[in-house]
Amino acid sequence: MTRTLLLGTRGSELALAQANMTRDALAAAGVDSAIHVIHTSGDKRPDLKLAEFATDRSTPVDKGIFTKELEEALLRREIDFAVHSLKDVPTELAPEFEICTTLPRADTADVLLTMEQGLVGDLSLLNGKTVATSSVRRARQLRWLCPGVTTVDIRGNVPTRLRKLIAHAAEGDWQGILLARAGLERLGYYRPGSNSFEFEDSTVWVDELDQRQFLPAAGQGAVAMEILRENSEAREALARINHAPTFVRVQAERAYLAALKAGCQTPVGALTWFEDDGATLAMAVRVFDEDEPDAEPFSAEVRGLASHPEALAEQLMKLRKTEFS
Repeated sequence: MTRTLLLGTRGSELALAQANMTRDALAAAGVDSAIHVIHTSGDKRPDLKLAEFATDRSTPVDKGIFTKELEEALLRREIDFAVHSLKDVPTELAPEFEICTTLPRADTADVLLTMEQGLVGDLSLLNGKTVATSSVRRARQLRWLCPGVTTVDIRGNVPTRLRKLIAHAAEGDWQGILLARAGLERLGYYRPGSNSFEFEDSTVWVDELDQRQFLPAAGQGAVAMEILRENSEAREALARINHAPTFVRVQAERAYLAALKAGCQTPVGALTWFEDDGATLAMAVRVFDEDEPDAEPFSAEVRGLASHPEALAEQLMKLRKTEFS
């Protein structure tokens, strides 16, 4: 291939780090690409909560606020493909678009960040404390595991959130924030196995949460490429860097979100893993009721052939229907 492919990405530090990962992977596979930054609605209005992007309150907002402008650039042929954090991509894509490739997945764990070393190691230590997060999944799951905690909303990129943590902790009104481990690693802040890192002359303490106890978001830790379905040139080039095990796992997770008709305001966690040397795919889910804050979540775990990842979603929906019938 002689033509340089144009790669579209958001402009945050994390988005650019993931774009560079993609460009490097393509270069190693013999494909030249160039990065084109596109600012999305979600980036332009960091002051708004995710739910506030809906102009019609009867219509649930989805994470298209982080992808819409990139898809418009695909349609105008200004870029050949878009690079996304997969958990930010709406479950249902318009028929002209396709997620065709994923890079090797990072660890999917969530982490609690705090300015107090004494608050790490046991979520019950957060009783009576306040933790900030932009994710309804994280907020509902944390309050379920630790009913005495208060959660508040936070927006902004990773460095902005870290600065807010430091400022609010100094004032005594927040004691922690929840983030994905993958983003902290990709930005070079956190090294697995350490319990703290330095950020702008402050020590931030890290508690990596058990993924089986605190289920991650569907697609968390995965970097995905979106193309126009008709762009066979981009598909063929990106196929050279697709990580098949990651692609299989996220197919199952996103199939379950699609079956639930879940958007970004649906509090659902999903964890997948391989068994039997990769022949079997397992998935655990936890879904909280959006309208009943005190209701127990639906929790289930299923297994099936890794060659048919979408079938796990069907199994889970049957279990859910049985539980609520």
